[in-house]
Order: sequence, then C-alpha cells, then structure tokens
Amino acid sequence: MPHIAHVSTYDIRFPTPRELDGSDAMNTDPDYSAAYVAITTSAGDGHAGHGFAFTIGRGNDVQVAAIAAVAEHIVGMDLDRTLADMGGLWKHLVHDSQLRWLGPEKGAVHMAISAVVNALWDLKAKRENKPLWKLLADLTPHQIVELVDFRYLTDALTPDEALDILRRAEPGKAERQAHLLTHGYPAYTTSPGWLGYRDEKLIRLCKQAVADGFTQIKLKVGADLSDDVRRCRVARETIGPRMRMAIDANQRWDVGTAIEWIRKLAPYDPWWIEEPTSPDDVLGHAAIRQAVAPVKVATGEHVQNRIVVKQLLQAGAIDFLQIDAARVGGVNENVANLLLAAKFDVPVCPHADGVGLCELVQHLSMFDFVAVSAALDNRVIEYVDHLHEHFVDPVVIDNGRYVTPTRPGFSATLHPATFDEFTYPLGTEWSAG
Repeated sequence: MPHIAHVSTYDIRFPTPRELDGSDAMNTDPDYSAAYVAITTSAGDGHAGHGFAFTIGRGNDVQVAAIAAVAEHIVGMDLDRTLADMGGLWKHLVHDSQLRWLGPEKGAVHMAISAVVNALWDLKAKRENKPLWKLLADLTPHQIVELVDFRYLTDALTPDEALDILRRAEPGKAERQAHLLTHGYPAYTTSPGWLGYRDEKLIRLCKQAVADGFTQIKLKVGADLSDDVRRCRVARETIGPRMRMAIDANQRWDVGTAIEWIRKLAPYDPWWIEEPTSPDDVLGHAAIRQAVAPVKVATGEHVQNRIVVKQLLQAGAIDFLQIDAARVGGVNENVANLLLAAKFDVPVCPHADGVGLCELVQHLSMFDFVAVSAALDNRVIEYVDHLHEHFVDPVVIDNGRYVTPTRPGFSATLHPATFDEFTYPLGTEWSAG
C-alpha cells in the first residue's frame, strides 16, 4: 500500500523591503517569506503535496523547524487512508498531547499544522485531478461537516446547524460553479496602499486600479495621523466618490486611539477599518465597531483559531471576517470559520497580503460561494501584485476579478528555480552579498 514517504522543508525569503512592498504601520521592512513544505509518497504517480506558512523574514527558520516537528508525525502513514479521512488527520495533529502544549491551537506550531494540512489537501486535489475549490464543493454536506472539529464551537454552531447551512446551499450549486468559471470572483487591491509609497506612486497605482476594473482599494494607515489624512484625501480624489476605499491599521492602536483616529479619517468615506487593534481583543473590536459606525470593522488575518472567530461573531465585533489560508489550522479550520460566518450572516473577505496567499485563499472563497454561503454580496478577495511569478499555477486577475483556477491542486507549488534563488541563506539572492 502507498504511504507518505518523505517530507522536505525550506526557508524561502524574498527581499520585498527594497521597494517598500508590504510596508505598513507595524511591519516597516518585511521580507515576505514562506516556511515551505513538500510531501512525497511511494505511490509512484508523480504527485507531491505543497504547502507553507507565511512569515515576514526573521523567525522563518523557527517556523520551518516547527513544520519539521509536525511533519515527522505523518511520515509512514498509509496514503489512501490518510487522504480519505482529512478530518481525522487534522485531529491527529492538533490533539497531539505533547505538541499541543506549545499552543494550544495557536502560534508557530498551529501554523506548522496548517502548512502540513494544506500540503496534504494539495496532494489530495492533485490525485483527484481537481482544483481544491471544486474538490471541496463536490463533497456532500455530511462529508464537509466531518472535516470540522466542533470542540469549543457548539455554543455557537452545532454539527446539525452546519448540515442545515450546507443543505440550504445545495440548490443552485451547478449554476454557481458555472458562474465562477465564466465570471470569476470579485477582488480588491492593496497594491496602491503600502505605507512607504510616495504620493506620486499612490496616485499612479490608484489610477491603475481604476483602469484595471477594481471596485475597491485599500490603504495602510496608523503611523502618522496627518500623513494618513493626506494620503486618504489624495486617494479619494484620485479614485472618485463611488469606488470603495478600505483602510488597514495592522493592529497599531489601542481602542481609544482607534476610535479617535478613524473618526478623523471618516470624511474620506472608508469602507472598512481593518485590524484597528489587537486581533485577540474581541471586546475592543466590538467597542470600536459601535463607536465608528457607519465605518465597518474587518479583522481575521491574525486571528489564531476558530474559537476567537466564534467570539468575534458572537460579540457582534466585526462586519467582515478576513480568513487567512495559512494561519489557522489549514483548510479544515477555515471550513469551520466559513460555516461560523454563514451562521452569523457575516461576509468573508479573505486576507491575501503575502507570498502565495492569493493563490491559496481564492480556493476557499470559491468553495464558500458554491457550497456554503451561496452569496457574493459584499464579498471580495484581497489581491496584491507581487511574487506570483514564482508559482506554477499563479493567480490571474481579469477586470478586477480572480479568474477561477482549473489546474488540479491548491495552487501552492513553487517553480524549482525559486528554491535555487531565494532559499535562505544560501540561495543566490542572499549569498551574493
């Protein structure tokens, strides 16, 4: 019987600070990085599974070590049995009594589990010759529910409630799949809004976003109020009154500061304020949301697990949930998050600012549209225009929309040349001095 034969890990880093790509009020010089994992098998079919955790430079080696520690638990496992029970595999890794002590269900170990779980989903989708979004959408409601660990969730969402949500979405699935393949999924762009860009570049990229068909942009804020007022004014004058403009503080503020700052930016009609305070501060988000309405509140990229997602929704603390494909425990936990959002009727607008995150999260939103929420209203996926050239199956944007991927897998596979150039510290990009 085929088994999981080997797991390889890689420390991949890109020197994004050179152009100030990715710069915000909290992360001024990020080296966008991937703690990367490749899973090979004895099946002899040529398929390998790929996944990663996203970091921003220093500490990526720590994340790689965590992935290696998790991955040793799957080497030798029966391949067919493992891929047939991805819900059981998730619990096997997350409930490990010794690794769990390092979390539980948070931090580097949980992100390592995400990388390994996502790599196995990539492998499963390749072996079934389907893109991941379709692989998930083709599951029955009962099979989808079996993927979810409902421990800690049943005060907000029970398995029976999840089944009801999925069954209500079954009518029209074929039509929604056809819609995706024809029209894609709405995107918004953060590319104009990095905090380190000069106004001239902000204006140029805002004009480009309008020309490219985007209906929403996002600006980073939070370092200096007068600069933020000027940048929001410049962006609003450039894009006009009808285009949506979100702002993102990247956890920069205390609750009181957030309320004061957002009110000063409100004349420029921000669609949402993203991560206005600590991602762990559920009640803080709720207080901010109440105080700054009608400006909406969005968060999720640094939310560490489904339990915090549950609490944000229970407390009425957010208007938009921004799932991240590589922070919580992989596909399985994001299925739980999508179901929670559907239960509370909160739109999901995923975070994708990071190497490979656009590639991954498009699959989750498309699955959500087809099989969970059955809705596109007020739903957009973040898009950033960098580093896609390193992926074998990169995202494609057409007229401000994600083109639906059709290639089998989770779109996580890097080109071999990327390893030669950007592996840290011996790749040519880093060893050249």
